[in-house]
Amino acid sequence: MKKYISLIFIFGFLFFFQSCSSQATLDPKVVDTLVDSEEFTFVAQRANPMNYDVINVMGSMQNAPVARMLQLDGSYSIEIKKNNLDVALPYFGRMFNPSYNTAENSYRFTSKDFTIKKTRNKKGNWILKIKPNDVRNVDEMTIEVFNKGKAFLSVRSNDRQPITYDGYVSKNEETQKEKEKL
Repeated sequence: MKKYISLIFIFGFLFFFQSCSSQATLDPKVVDTLVDSEEFTFVAQRANPMNYDVINVMGSMQNAPVARMLQLDGSYSIEIKKNNLDVALPYFGRMFNPSYNTAENSYRFTSKDFTIKKTRNKKGNWILKIKPNDVRNVDEMTIEVFNKGKAFLSVRSNDRQPITYDGYVSKNEETQKEKEKL
């Protein structure tokens, strides 16, 4: 009897983790539709600084493991719309022209003048190169969107070291103002 209970427990445990891991994926057709429309949101889940000195400094902080510090809570994103690009991402790394205004130390801006170049690589993944023309400190953002909705973002800047983010793409959420217009 104990063998059956333990087997049921093990299979239930495996089924639970398998079902949790499948929730973060999208249908490839939905991903293609989102990228084709150029209206989607990239949600950052993890920041990956390029400078190992930054990781060492984070590791030296008491009671703050680096792995937990670089995991993001899902509130950081890039929202792409036809005429609007909203960016809210943290920055971990070396800045060459630091500002005393801490609001300018992360990537937080809205761009109305930007270009997007879309291509597909040999594996079928989308590569989007976004160039904001009205923002002075960001040169180019490259998003690679995989078939199941996972995504990888690389930000190249004029005044700081590059940084990458891991995350996923999703449909844009309608705001209350947009709903009132309809």
